Amino acid sequence: MWWKNKKNKKARQPIEPETPIEPRSSSSVPTDLDSAYSSTSGTNFSSNSSTSSAASLKSHIKSSLPENPIIYHMSDIRHSLLSQPRGSSRRRSLCGKDVVIFQRESCLPLSYSDLHHRLAQISKSHHTSLIKLLGASLSGEYVYLVYEYVPGANLADCLRNALNPDFTVLSNWLSRMQVAVDLADGLNYIHHSSGDNSTFVHNHIKSSSIIVSEQKNLPLRAKICHFATAELCGETQPRSAKVEGTRVYMAPESHLTHKCDVYAFGVVLLELISGEEPLMDGNGGGGGGCRRVSVIKTAREAVSTGGGVRRWVDRRLKDSFPMEVAEKMVKVALECVEEDPDSRPDMDRVAGLVSKLFLKSQSWDKKMGPPIDMSNSLAPR
Repeated sequence: MWWKNKKNKKARQPIEPETPIEPRSSSSVPTDLDSAYSSTSGTNFSSNSSTSSAASLKSHIKSSLPENPIIYHMSDIRHSLLSQPRGSSRRRSLCGKDVVIFQRESCLPLSYSDLHHRLAQISKSHHTSLIKLLGASLSGEYVYLVYEYVPGANLADCLRNALNPDFTVLSNWLSRMQVAVDLADGLNYIHHSSGDNSTFVHNHIKSSSIIVSEQKNLPLRAKICHFATAELCGETQPRSAKVEGTRVYMAPESHLTHKCDVYAFGVVLLELISGEEPLMDGNGGGGGGCRRVSVIKTAREAVSTGGGVRRWVDRRLKDSFPMEVAEKMVKVALECVEEDPDSRPDMDRVAGLVSKLFLKSQSWDKKMGPPIDMSNSLAPR
């Protein structure tokens, strides 16, 4: 599951900070909002109804503003972790909200002052394709990250159902293109529009870190987990910057850049189109292949063979997809997984290409009509 720790290290007893810090907003609602509604253009409200109306409007605006991440007291985190059984998928109730909490070891020493500063930067980032970071806490060498709970299933489980290999909730081409465009837009936002300096790197992109959410009478949408984990845990700092995560999603270079995320995105895109594991069994071979991801190899072979892409695309789509778009999508993914990072495109360009191919897929879908066996349910079959 996406919320589980990637490292299986021997557990250490968390240590409470010497000076507990109560939950607080990293950046509170601007104070000029209060003054703006206490007097408007120098006009004094003489009637109770006018004052009540202004107060109501102010309350409505405040409630509609995005919530900023807060620093939780460690006792609240610990109580939440202990108050529910371990078999509850780490979905917790914290301060009256459904959340997901996971523990991660920090790469560098982190003080509450550092945590507050980083949360203040992260609080400026909001995107529909990102699972919201609600807050964090510190205990010893660990950072506890609190994210909103989003109902759904991770992309890996949506593509590969162990109980029924012939079933996938993403049973038609357009649903997979929707996931691709959501992921591309979210990752492009992380690279170029989040924070003041636009320096965020995700560093944990993989199919199990993407939630496919289900909403009543709406298409399935994809949301990226673990936003700002790398920033809060010191993975982006010069002395500790390194590529994290599952090896098959890791770019060949050892230093962390935006192009590492682009590489991982390319692997996920190939998974999405083929439905296959990124590293499949059966092709054996000797040593020297630890960085070779089988889905990349098979995709390259499919592109170089006439008609190969049609046979390579997930058979559960039943050949019901626009061939030209599928070929271009595979080529975009293969550009993303080039060995040389300078040869990989920027996420801004990738998001633009995927968006255009999504629009072409929509046009194709309208001409073809809705698929007979289309399903938007994530319920088990």
